[in-house]
Amino acid sequence: MVDQSNITSTAREDELNRALELFHFAFRAFTAKPDQLLEARGLQRVHHRILYFVGRNPEIRVSGLLAILGVTKQALHAPLRQLMAMGLIQDSPHASDKRGKCLKLTPEGEKLEAALSGAQRKLMHQTFEQTGAEGEQAWRKVMEQLSGHLPK
Repeated sequence: MVDQSNITSTAREDELNRALELFHFAFRAFTAKPDQLLEARGLQRVHHRILYFVGRNPEIRVSGLLAILGVTKQALHAPLRQLMAMGLIQDSPHASDKRGKCLKLTPEGEKLEAALSGAQRKLMHQTFEQTGAEGEQAWRKVMEQLSGHLPK
């Protein structure tokens, strides 16, 4: 049951439940193709997130990746090592601090990340084309609010 101090009626609770259901089903559709590609390689969504953010931030330090993902070193260690063992991510010493490691995608990692995120970009592009610019902006505003981040 939802905290009734913020909801004035059962009808509103029903609307919010429908929004939750839509969010669930949209997420399932959004992750379906990448999940298939990941499963074929014995990988999971956490691996996709790592590949995505390393791909968007070449030469990122492990500490920076931890901050973006909001996970502990222990939570990142095993999936990152697996991606490195598979030749999808490589590390190198940081230029000014040899103790720090910088991460980047290998060419094979770039291909996999492009396939995973490309399927999602295609779905978003199609959806935004159908909803128009106002719909896209409204969606971005909702996502920013839900994520707790302000636009850059």
